[in-house]
Amino acid sequence: MSAESRGYVVGNAGTGETAKKNRETFYKWSIVPRRLIRTGVLPNLWTHVVGHCLQFPMALAPTLTIIFNPDGEEATARAAAKQNVPFIMSTASSTSIEDVPKANGDGVRWFQLYWPQNEHNEITVSLLTRAKNAGFTALVVTLDTYILGWRPSDMDNGYKPFRPSRQIDAAIDFSDPGLCQQFQAQHGVEVEDLRTAAAEWTRIVFPGMGHGREDIEFLQKHWEGPIILKGIQTVDDAKHCARLGIQGIVVSNHGGRQVDGGVASLAMLPKIVDAVGDKLDVMFESGTRCGADIAKAIALGAKLCSVGRPYIYGLALGGELGVDHVIRSLLGDL
Repeated sequence: MSAESRGYVVGNAGTGETAKKNRETFYKWSIVPRRLIRTGVLPNLWTHVVGHCLQFPMALAPTLTIIFNPDGEEATARAAAKQNVPFIMSTASSTSIEDVPKANGDGVRWFQLYWPQNEHNEITVSLLTRAKNAGFTALVVTLDTYILGWRPSDMDNGYKPFRPSRQIDAAIDFSDPGLCQQFQAQHGVEVEDLRTAAAEWTRIVFPGMGHGREDIEFLQKHWEGPIILKGIQTVDDAKHCARLGIQGIVVSNHGGRQVDGGVASLAMLPKIVDAVGDKLDVMFESGTRCGADIAKAIALGAKLCSVGRPYIYGLALGGELGVDHVIRSLLGDL
């Protein structure tokens, strides 16, 4: 990997305290094996999440894959389909919404939304419509990234991950009809200058302002299918999600990449499960590195674990085969 790519994947917010807590909290929980109990050769790992019956309680988290391998999303989508785990496509992908299904085939795929502000609702509707038409069955809305975290590793490298380069084409962003129409209306030209378009896109999806609970109804109106809210860290927010009729949440702090000095996601997981686990599907993300981590999260009430950094390392080293190897290793360990 280049220094920029490596800095992006290993980097965390601020001093890295939140990311460190994510790992340390896993160490606070221990697996206690029981003996003289008749069991099958392999455990049943099937899970039911937002209307899907999944063979394994694991999904591939949405990431900016193109900076680690030129085959990025397509390689990851193929590996996910091969191993029967959901692939969550990022809004910041460099492969178009329409092309990913060609790689993913009959696999389970969900679309992750970096949610534009209300003044750009036409872009949101365009993205959701395209995703639905392309066979994405669930919408994963990231709530904790309305502004990018303070990440020293990126700044040390002078790296802006959403700046156009030979690595980032951002086809999904710049080909979107809603964005193209708005860009032309504002600038009087079509989307040709990628640097200007990237700045515009960054301003739209990372505006520094979060959405309110009253905005959820808009998504429910324009998305026919389950909605998963990602970035939930408090019992109060989880209860509001249940009251709003949300089908699923992801207890996540973005892997410690957004807020320094934050709470570990695993520390909040059992509290949130106790509060709303019977009302919606609770999933987990942040700090998962091995099968034992997945087992602990499932034991604490999560129905599924979303994994990011481990498969990125596999993608960087071996493309589709690397991602496939990481998935099989995690599931074999589990």
